[in-house]
Amino acid sequence: MTQQIHPVVRGRSLAAEVATRLARIIESGAFAPGQRLPPEHALTSQFNVSRSVLREAVAALRADGLLASRRGSGVYVSAEGPKRPFRVAAEDLDAIPGILKVLELRAAIEIEAAGLAATRRTLAQARAITAAFDRIDEDAHRGASGADTDFAFHMAIAAATGNAQFTSILSYLRALLIPRQRIRIQADPAAGRDAYVRMLQREHRDIEQAIWAGDPVGAREAMRVHLVDGAQRYRRWAEEAALELRQPIVDGG
Repeated sequence: MTQQIHPVVRGRSLAAEVATRLARIIESGAFAPGQRLPPEHALTSQFNVSRSVLREAVAALRADGLLASRRGSGVYVSAEGPKRPFRVAAEDLDAIPGILKVLELRAAIEIEAAGLAATRRTLAQARAITAAFDRIDEDAHRGASGADTDFAFHMAIAAATGNAQFTSILSYLRALLIPRQRIRIQADPAAGRDAYVRMLQREHRDIEQAIWAGDPVGAREAMRVHLVDGAQRYRRWAEEAALELRQPIVDGG
C-alpha cells in the first residue's frame, strides 16, 4: 500500500467518512483490482475506528461494487476495478452549490426528454401529461403542496420519450426534483405561494402545449426556461433565507 491512511476526525457519520476515505484510496490506484485489503485489525488501527464502524464502511463499498468479500480470505478490491454506480451522496446536498449542480443535471436530462416527448408521444401519453397538469391545478385550489403532482407531470413527460432510462433516472432523483420542497418563500405565505404556483403553471403549460404541437425545439426551450430559471430562483430564495437566518451560503467549486 503506497498511500498513508490518516485517522478519521470525529464529525459526520464515522462509517460514511471511512467509506469515503477508503474509496478515494482505492480509486487513487493504491490497490490494484483484485488485491486484498490489509487485515481488519490493521485498518481499524490506521483509521482509529472500531471494527463495527469499519465493517459498516466496507459493507457500503461492497454495495457500491468497489469491494468484494471472499469467505475465509478477506476483503478484496473488485476484480473489475473501481467502478462505482452513479449516485448522489446525501452530503453533496448540504450546501446550495451541490443542490444547484444536481439541478443542472436534471435540466440536461429533462430538456432532452421534453424534445423527445414532442416527437414520440402517443395520444394517450399527451393526455397523461395534460391530466398531470390539471392535477397540479387541483392541488393548488385545495391548498396542497403540489409536490407529488408536479413530479407526476415531469414523469409523464419522461414516459412519453419511450425510453425507460429517463423515468429511471428521474425516479432516482425524485427527492431533488421539486426545489420548493427545500425552500421557504419569504413573502406572505398564502399570497407568495399562490403567485409561485401560477408562475410554475404558466411554465408547465408552455411545455405541455409544445409537446401537444409536436414541436421539439419549443418543448426543449420551454423546459429550459422552467428548469434553468427555476434553479436561479432557488439560488435567490436560498440566499434570502440564509440572510434572514444570518447564515452564510457555503460555496464550493
